Amino acid sequence: MDQQEQRIARIAVIEVLGRDGLVRQVQRIAHWPARIGRSPQCEVVLDDVHLAAEHALLQWPEGGAASILLAPSLNGGWMGEQRLSAGDAAALGGVVNFQLGASHLRWRSNAEALAPELPMQQHQQRAAKVGAAWVPGLLLLWLGLLWFGRWSELNPGSPWVDYSGAVLGPLVMVLGWTALWSLVTQLFQHRFPFTTHLRRALIVLTALQLIEMVLPLLAYALSWPRLMVLDAILFPCGLAGLFWWHACLVWPRARRWLALAAMSGLATLLVLTVARRQEQQYWLGPAYLSSLPPPALRLVEPKPPQALIDALRPLEAELARQANKDNDSPSVEGGGEE
Repeated sequence: MDQQEQRIARIAVIEVLGRDGLVRQVQRIAHWPARIGRSPQCEVVLDDVHLAAEHALLQWPEGGAASILLAPSLNGGWMGEQRLSAGDAAALGGVVNFQLGASHLRWRSNAEALAPELPMQQHQQRAAKVGAAWVPGLLLLWLGLLWFGRWSELNPGSPWVDYSGAVLGPLVMVLGWTALWSLVTQLFQHRFPFTTHLRRALIVLTALQLIEMVLPLLAYALSWPRLMVLDAILFPCGLAGLFWWHACLVWPRARRWLALAAMSGLATLLVLTVARRQEQQYWLGPAYLSSLPPPALRLVEPKPPQALIDALRPLEAELARQANKDNDSPSVEGGGEE
């Protein structure tokens, strides 16, 4: 091995770690020995008031092993659970974490194999940045759907205040929801992807709003009232999916576990809904359409009144039996017997 190859074989970096274990700074070392401290004369300069001007010395002789030697200082250092004081030395392998003063450092030499390249996450790709450009349009579409839904419920000539609450209230809630997820992401991922979280929330909410508007129209036009059961099922499914989509930005490596948690929460919600409504005629969905679209949208022929009467005939005997039972029961008015 010639001198050039020996020089390349003895290259390392010192990584400055934050409290979360993420790398904050990287300094490359190719010449030995190398000093660590606060002095500008050091090869590795750290901004830490708990370090001496020259706190430690890194040594890697030709044909030998790398090591660290502590110089005189007040705070010394740590190598795992081993306390290092002035004059103490410790060997450095391929990757070693240690502490000098209040600085958490990691030694990594070129003898250690590099980890494989990781694929970029969706929020890091250019497609996600381009997709953020149409967030304002998506926001206007969602607000327009909210306004139209409120308009269809109010009487003509209603004051604008009746519309503002239906639009501004959900807008404030969505912005607060997005800010909360962005703060959680900032806490764990050290980034504040407000636009990404907002885009995901708007996509799901706009889809749910469209479903909420289209399903009653189809149920009325085709005379399929039980089609509204889908609305009762799709809405919690959409919220569970939105929760999973947000959480994947916070914890991208746990997609499967997050999906399992979202599905478990969804199943629990559906079971509670059915249990709460077990005495009603229908477990999911409304018992009737609270509002009817214009008759021009109806695609099926209306049933004659006689068909309704014939459908109710099986109830005639049960109603008569219940009426006789009520008539035969003693009256409790007027007190007891004298």
